[in-house]
Amino acid sequence: MKRDIILSGVGGQGILSIANVIGLAAIEAGLHIKQAEVHGMSQRGGDVQSNLRISDREIASDLIPKGQCDMILSVEPMESLRYLPMLATEGWLITNNKPFVNIPDYPEMEDVMKEIKSIPNNIAIDADRLAKEMGSARSANMIILGAASPYLGIEIKVLENAIKKLFKSKGENVINLNLKAFGMGKHIAEKKL
Repeated sequence: MKRDIILSGVGGQGILSIANVIGLAAIEAGLHIKQAEVHGMSQRGGDVQSNLRISDREIASDLIPKGQCDMILSVEPMESLRYLPMLATEGWLITNNKPFVNIPDYPEMEDVMKEIKSIPNNIAIDADRLAKEMGSARSANMIILGAASPYLGIEIKVLENAIKKLFKSKGENVINLNLKAFGMGKHIAEKKL
């Protein structure tokens, strides 16, 4: 088993929480993991990106070679497009379709979505709206993670345990909201299958 994943978004959207959940789950599943992240601009609304490699074998490098990424997992639609050259032909693009407009020349959403829909394996959902509807606007990242969960190669129960571990210090209510968000995203992805 091997998964090379690029996580992308804008500072403050919870990309590093997604990386932490996948990392904790991979360790619990007895997998090897390597991660390289760029988050220096995250406090200013800049792009945040992480290369996350998980495998049942030793991993030599923490960087994913061009064209070999199994999945782009993004909480911001335009940021997902930035990494398309990294995506393998059969790879998955899973993204929020709600933009975080932080630049004056943000492209037309119609053009962004057309590019996303051109990827054969794509899931684009309004995770921001769904998270607000369930009463936890900050859980959009867990909805996106849930949408990716059927393709990660890690058991759902192990991913849920990782969510519990990550948010343990924030209390039972926060854990339950994040599990609910995760389940919502998973349900959306299963309908796509």
